[in-house]
Amino acid sequence: MMHLRGNASRDFSETYMRQGLKAQRLLALFFAGLALFNFPLLALWDVDAQVWGLPLFPVALFVLWSVLIAALAWIIERETHSGARGG
Repeated sequence: MMHLRGNASRDFSETYMRQGLKAQRLLALFFAGLALFNFPLLALWDVDAQVWGLPLFPVALFVLWSVLIAALAWIIERETHSGARGG
């Protein structure tokens, strides 16, 4: 088994910890999406209302979907760039 010394060991452990944190954030985002697109919370938007002449339910679905995609991109890009800068 190879042992790392000094800065190489610290860099390896920081990279490993960042990957674990990234996985935890992605998993939390998955469960947030699962909760948001499931019955109890999704039923909140199923009312007879309109936003800018559009029914509220499809608008809410599109906005929630867009927010989840933006959060996913932010998590992926933030972790990738902070790893490239070294901190």
